[in-house]
Amino acid sequence: MSSMPVHIQAAYTDEMTAARTAADDTTRWAHLERAHILSQPYPWPHTRNHLAMLVLALRRRDRRETLGQVVRIIVAAPGSASGRYPEGNTGRSGAGLMTPMPMPDDLARILAGTP
Repeated sequence: MSSMPVHIQAAYTDEMTAARTAADDTTRWAHLERAHILSQPYPWPHTRNHLAMLVLALRRRDRRETLGQVVRIIVAAPGSASGRYPEGNTGRSGAGLMTPMPMPDDLARILAGTP
């Protein structure tokens, strides 16, 4: 897979930064989920996103989410590289591993490269 286009990289970085600096875990998760949607086509950013989700799950002592993130870390890069990932999926353990989900309009525009 090619490298992440600059406009997607900028949006991904913004979401990951917002997750790191959020005042509460609910907001952190929301930003990590948005970053996940942006990162799915790109093996390393996709895996990095799941690593950040794992760290948050461990910090919260959430066993279900932790296990779900470990599984997702294993399959993230191969799924991205092969193009087999569920578009719009938030990446959380409560979302089916291969379940497509509605994509937020702003993220769909970013991924499509349209304003």
